Amino acid sequence: QVQLVESGGGLVQAGGSLRLSCAASGSIRGINYMGWYRQAPGKQRELVATITTGGTTNYADSVKGRFTISRDNAGRTVYLQMNSLKPEDTAVYYCKGVFLVVVTFNDYWGQGTQVTVSS
Repeated sequence: QVQLVESGGGLVQAGGSLRLSCAASGSIRGINYMGWYRQAPGKQRELVATITTGGTTNYADSVKGRFTISRDNAGRTVYLQMNSLKPEDTAVYYCKGVFLVVVTFNDYWGQGTQVTVSS
């Protein structure tokens, strides 16, 4: 059983900052990458940022220069530092991990954490 537990969401004013955390646990034999996605009301889920086990990062154009993804040394906890937040960043943020479990890589998702940015 693999679990992803997110924390750190909340309400913040425009221009403010939040830091999200996501901790993975369970029978994980390997990690391809972990990342953050978000879904605003009435919109499709979209990529925010990802980080591979080698440390390669990828960001959506809309968050480049404002958000930073990082991970701990073990690679099982990822963070998303969000600065200069805008009202359009309001969404439910989901953590995703692509993990080797038994003999295959599978996608795993957290339960989501709400981020609300007021103008």
